[in-house]
Amino acid sequence: MVADAGDGNRSEDRILAVVMEMLETEGYDAVQLREVARRARSSLATIYKRYATRDELILAALQAWTQRHRYSNITPLPKQPGASLYEGLMELFRTIFEPWERHPGMLTAYFRARSSPNGQQLFRFGLDFVAPTGREILDGVDVAFAADLNDVVTSVVYGLLGRFVAGEIAVTDILPALDRTVYWMTRGYEAPGTP
Repeated sequence: MVADAGDGNRSEDRILAVVMEMLETEGYDAVQLREVARRARSSLATIYKRYATRDELILAALQAWTQRHRYSNITPLPKQPGASLYEGLMELFRTIFEPWERHPGMLTAYFRARSSPNGQQLFRFGLDFVAPTGREILDGVDVAFAADLNDVVTSVVYGLLGRFVAGEIAVTDILPALDRTVYWMTRGYEAPGTP
């Protein structure tokens, strides 16, 4: 019985690996269940047993990829003495966005999935990893400022991702634009004499 469970995990890992490869190299629309089954040397029934829809399969593959690449280095560390809010936030954002720079196909797939009806699930999955570190960085920051910062940065990130997916900017333009946004948002807040 234990061997069957292990075989199931290997089969699922193979299926998700195939989907990740397809998303990275061929794009979101290339992920078709029959082709996934063929490449993973699995049956369509096995895939449907685990994932009710194509969207659920893509979502599972993106969660596995982001956990491995994007969120693996995010750990809640205490704020370093003397570190600015800007430095803390940018360290976190670099940890999140640098893997996307190396895997732009996955960023496109992530954006498409994030914009889908089940996209909120992908957002919550990421939030579970990022929130503890974000809370450490924002410890002691005015609550109203933190809320405004969150609103602005979230909107900027979503806009930058949309522009990247539309082909208006390169993937390597995202982090510098985010850096400038965070710099200007935190500069006034951290200025000496600011109430």
